Amino acid sequence: MSEAAEFSLLLPVYAGDTAAHVRLAFHSSVGVQTLPPSEVVIVQDGPVGDPLAAALAELEAESPVPVHVIRLPRNVGLTEALNAGLAACRFPVIARMDADDVSLPDRFERQWTLIADGADLVGTGMVEFESDPEVLGARRTPPVGRERIRDHARTHNPFNHPTMMYRASTIAAVGGYEPFGKMEDYWLGIRVIASGARAENIPEPLLKYRVGSGAFQRRGGLAEARTEWRLQRAMLRMGFVTRGQYLRNVVVKGAYRLMPAGVKRVLFRRFIGGGLPGDK
Repeated sequence: MSEAAEFSLLLPVYAGDTAAHVRLAFHSSVGVQTLPPSEVVIVQDGPVGDPLAAALAELEAESPVPVHVIRLPRNVGLTEALNAGLAACRFPVIARMDADDVSLPDRFERQWTLIADGADLVGTGMVEFESDPEVLGARRTPPVGRERIRDHARTHNPFNHPTMMYRASTIAAVGGYEPFGKMEDYWLGIRVIASGARAENIPEPLLKYRVGSGAFQRRGGLAEARTEWRLQRAMLRMGFVTRGQYLRNVVVKGAYRLMPAGVKRVLFRRFIGGGLPGDK
């Protein structure tokens, strides 16, 4: 299929982000892309400090593509911020970006090729870094192919959320982002797959993903385990998993969430690596 290469970039920010990280994320996703976005929608989720506010004003004034900053009066959380951004995007295809990551220069061009070929959602692999984007760590390689993506989704998130490019109509058809603890991205992906939409992944890392020292602590605890169990119940109710798969996931994934951070890090690196939700 052939269509004009026009898409919006959706970039949420909040008080915990830094001006330097936002500038780098923006530059990597706009200034050096072989296929830059047609517009950037930045959602400022509540008040931010003066340095970040100044950086957003600078990007709004000096960007080579139109920038629209949606300034929410209070911090509403990622789910509501993303939905506000989706409503403000003017183009039928939307790319996601987090405020502290780095896109590789050909990321959007490669994703657009699959979108133009009929895909409704396209994710990519990503590679981790801690503070220096040139010092890279573990790769997160997602499953490829419709059946493998669906099978993977029954046990783990098949998409790296910050890498997504999707059709706005596809996301609207499944109700947009819905509150689900830190697993709103996983729940979105499940609903997109279950809807029959065509979802694809590019296995190569087209995004550098910033991880902090507390990433695995945030991925665990009783609250996260309860969210995991709630997600599994939702998947069972909609027929996405069998009862046997549900019981296995409740035990295995619930136990993972309750493990010490060091143990989770080892298991994640060795057996998963393709993206549990709640990474940030």
